Amino acid sequence: MNNKEKLLLQFASHLSKVRAQKQLSIRQLAAASGLEYSQLQRIEKGKVNLSFTTLITIAQGLEIHPKELLDFEFD
Repeated sequence: MNNKEKLLLQFASHLSKVRAQKQLSIRQLAAASGLEYSQLQRIEKGKVNLSFTTLITIAQGLEIHPKELLDFEFD
């Protein structure tokens, strides 16, 4: 696994934890953020290198500041 893949998986894990803390399903977050369920599911599996605007959209759906999505430990 290369560094990029590792970072995507670490972000995916963090996003999943934040979503769970907000007690939202992937479907609920998709609806709140205006994203497709399948796209959000792929992001949470670490399969998608998301864009900056998608990051902002997810943060808005979670009702958090975008910096909270980037506040995780990574190698």
